[in-house]
Amino acid sequence: MKKLLITILAATSISCVGAMAQRLLSLEECREMAVQSDKELEQAKTSLEMAGYDRKIARANYLPNVSATGAYLYNPNDISIISDATSATLTNMGTTIHGMSQQYQQQVMSDLTAYIQKLAATDPAGAMRYMQLMQDPLLQALIGKLQATDLSAVINAIGQDIDDALHPDLENILVGAVTVQQPIVMGGKIVAAYKIAKLAEQLAEARYDQRYQQAIVEVDQAYWQIVSIAAKKDLAEAYAELLHNMERDAEIAVREGVSTESDALQIKVKANEADMLKTKSENGLTLAKMLLCKRIGLPLDSGIALADEGLERIPAARIGSGKSMEEIFEDRPETRSLELASRIYDGKVAVARADMLPKVAAMGGYMVSNPSLKNGFEKQWNGYWGVGVVVNVPIFHGFEALNKTRKAKAEATLYRSRLEDAKELINLQVTQLRKQEIEAVEKLGMAESNLSSAEENLRTATIGFNEGVITANTAMAAQTAWLQAHSEYIDAGIELQMLASNIDKAEGNHRGIP
Repeated sequence: MKKLLITILAATSISCVGAMAQRLLSLEECREMAVQSDKELEQAKTSLEMAGYDRKIARANYLPNVSATGAYLYNPNDISIISDATSATLTNMGTTIHGMSQQYQQQVMSDLTAYIQKLAATDPAGAMRYMQLMQDPLLQALIGKLQATDLSAVINAIGQDIDDALHPDLENILVGAVTVQQPIVMGGKIVAAYKIAKLAEQLAEARYDQRYQQAIVEVDQAYWQIVSIAAKKDLAEAYAELLHNMERDAEIAVREGVSTESDALQIKVKANEADMLKTKSENGLTLAKMLLCKRIGLPLDSGIALADEGLERIPAARIGSGKSMEEIFEDRPETRSLELASRIYDGKVAVARADMLPKVAAMGGYMVSNPSLKNGFEKQWNGYWGVGVVVNVPIFHGFEALNKTRKAKAEATLYRSRLEDAKELINLQVTQLRKQEIEAVEKLGMAESNLSSAEENLRTATIGFNEGVITANTAMAAQTAWLQAHSEYIDAGIELQMLASNIDKAEGNHRGIP
């Protein structure tokens, strides 16, 4: 028995010395590194960030929409409000009026002369008075001034100004506008869309938690797998050392004639099998550490050692007290995802229904332009403002909105049904794991009891073989039983550790905070 203890301590010491040159990692450190290096978890975090932006975008719909617009237009063609004929009439208006005035004056003088001549035949005295009046110097001076007055240039200038006003300079047009739109009544669409965005953000968080839990379980399994293989490697080394010591003792006994060659050969075969078992465990440990390195984001050939590796006994599993099913349903990301999905589709029902309701929005704006439209296309900046209300009342669109509403209701019902199914499966899963926990605890207790018996049996068998009172077959059977008891104890402890991780996942105890 002393040789056995020395062998186990030596194997443990060698493992500890080797670990000093390696990076020592605890389970919590492995979990943190796995979370930091998990690509799918990083993608889930990005999706959560995007959902947060979507929520902010939906909230922006409550606020007024203010926009500014500017435009420049180059127009090489002259634009006229009147025709070319009308334009010519306006620009020559003074000349035309002056000509018509001269003709009218001449006609008046001719008509007056004819009247005097006609009057002279009947009333010579009256005709004489008219003739004297016509020859009055003041009247002649007035008529001369009227004939000498020419207003054609002035009137032509006025006509030219009017014509210029009717030919606006629109070669370079500058326009600027600021508009404000504020939704007032949208049939509840904005409110529903914002609630959907918030629920979608919570859904992204639940999916992040789901991936986080999966990453934790994967790294826990890889961690405890290494602990299991390392413990079995130490066990294989101790077992091989026992058989090699027994092999040397058997060779001495054969030389002294107290044992047969057959016994020595049987022990040698077992020793070779133990060496092969040790080699397999070393290779398995290397591969298991490479898998863990992949999980935690280290190079596959990194030298690592685990805090629970090389211990004489498997650490006790930390299993929390059971939670109620309602608490589990609230913490499990799967049920939260389905609950949120059903609520999202309830929100989509409200959005689809809003398409069938009237919508009211207020709007206002201010526009400036050059040329100005306010005072005859003046070449200067001038502005205008206005406010109004827009009302939209849907009447008929092929029952599109109605069918969208019915579809959203059906989808919400579908997810509620899936939620109920998920709750039943989770209830079954948690119950099964708790039953397995009870069995695993009992199994670990039995394994500890069997290990104590196997150690005592090995101690007495070793003494008996050294004293020559029992055969080699009996001693090797005791060693095999000791090896199996140790292996079962390691398996029971590791099974309980992995079961604890699965229970934490099943009860939603791992919550990731991105």
